[in-house]
Amino acid sequence: MFYLDSRGIYRVEELDAFPWLVHGFGTRNSDIPWLFPNLATLKQVHSGIWVPAEGRTGVIGEGDALIENTPGAVIAVKTADCIPILLVEPDLRLVAAVHAGWRGTAARIARGTALAMGASGLHAAIGPGIGKCCYEVGPEVSAQFGEQGRTCIDLAEINRRQLFEAGVTPEHIYASNLCTMCQVEQFHSFRRDAERAGRQYSFAGVR
Repeated sequence: MFYLDSRGIYRVEELDAFPWLVHGFGTRNSDIPWLFPNLATLKQVHSGIWVPAEGRTGVIGEGDALIENTPGAVIAVKTADCIPILLVEPDLRLVAAVHAGWRGTAARIARGTALAMGASGLHAAIGPGIGKCCYEVGPEVSAQFGEQGRTCIDLAEINRRQLFEAGVTPEHIYASNLCTMCQVEQFHSFRRDAERAGRQYSFAGVR
């Protein structure tokens, strides 16, 4: 279950069970870079590429997912409608942060990252992103997901299915069901605000 903490960060109760884990999904009211000044991020390119962080900080490369297991390290992705996903492997104390827009979803970024981590025992949290309620796309996008013409796409559900296909069990997949476009007071949305939109940071790390 997702809940909002006093810092304006969404957390997942099931992931709080791991005392070694740092995690959260930021909102427009939270300042993640201030909380974690040594954050590792990527130049996000809407791809299927995952990158091992290996304790590095700053912008460490191009891609759309980071994997980390270094104590004291925190990784993050930035979104403003795309779907942020945090993956946690408790036994190995291994985490990933995934940025899944429609291109990354079509490239199966979540599935590829889960398989790279070893999907057995993984927990996955699907954070706030644009919901099916607001995400109408044209035929060039809908065709990527087996649809025709203008239609509404559920990116969170498509990523949930891809995680399941990678071996993540349904009871270990947690979805926020929060739409960034609908909830103006909480979230940035590129579709709603275009170039004026800021970005949410979603992060995971090892204490």
